Amino acid sequence: MERDDVALVVPTSGSSGTPKGALLTASALLHSARATLDRLGGAGQWLLAMPVTHVAGLQVLVRSLVGGVAPVVLDLSAGFTAEAFVAATARLDAGGRRYSALVPTQLRRLLDAGVDLSAYDAILVGGAALSFTVPPNVVRTYGMSETCGGCVYDGRPLAGVDVVIGAGGRISIGGPVVFAGYRLRPDLTAAALVDGRHVTADLGAWTADGRLEVRGRVDDVIVSGGVNVPAAMVEAVLSEHPLVGAVAVVGVPDDEWGEQVVAVVAGVEALAATPPPGPAEVRAFCAARLEPAAVPRLVISVDRLPMLASGKPDRTAVRSLVAAHLAR
Repeated sequence: MERDDVALVVPTSGSSGTPKGALLTASALLHSARATLDRLGGAGQWLLAMPVTHVAGLQVLVRSLVGGVAPVVLDLSAGFTAEAFVAATARLDAGGRRYSALVPTQLRRLLDAGVDLSAYDAILVGGAALSFTVPPNVVRTYGMSETCGGCVYDGRPLAGVDVVIGAGGRISIGGPVVFAGYRLRPDLTAAALVDGRHVTADLGAWTADGRLEVRGRVDDVIVSGGVNVPAAMVEAVLSEHPLVGAVAVVGVPDDEWGEQVVAVVAGVEALAATPPPGPAEVRAFCAARLEPAAVPRLVISVDRLPMLASGKPDRTAVRSLVAAHLAR
């Protein structure tokens, strides 16, 4: 049965399948917004640079409402560009603190274009791992639609958020930011919402200094030759290559190894005339940093990686791309 205290139905990212409608209450959204402002140092003016059809964009509006300062809205009708971001930044005129929220692809484009981001007190970046060097005012966030967006900032949970690493390394999240279930899907709700906690599909661990380290998704662990290979680990290594702009790693069935690791690689947009590294270079780069089972056996170069509006790789599209390549 649907709850009568739900304020918004927000689609999940759908990075590995069909999006679901996460039911978010007003109290959960407001707690998330207030906890964010407390962590960042107080209210300020936000630049809205993401669609409000996803939780990250919606929360910019909620934080602006809580802080009492109208945001500046970046027109995304023609796509995201560094020039438009710079022009929108110049329209921040409320005085006081300045904030924005981006996905990694947007941040990478701004940095590649040499945009000075020092005017911002904080820029929240989530949706995927960051493996490139970022300015000190960038805050890495972890969260999802089911937690009203980012609820862990730079590895540390926001006030009231309780993060537990369960059996097998699975991350579960409790506290006032947790969603109320999936719209019209009690079956999915029962699996993802247990005793008021969101049991995520992510794997994680605590670092020595008490920060949460996300190590990929449960369903993105590739078993090759009996060795568990987190796709996110291989992606993080490949993202360090200077000619790799975007990468997605998936597993495909293999008669000998059970599964083989496949990397789909796109070049850096700012270096359009320079192709991404070839298969031999990718394998050598990984072999120097990863155990043999994690080295991609197949490397596919593409002009542009399939992405979702949330900034995450579209893994369903990536798998279809790989399947089409293998069928040739």
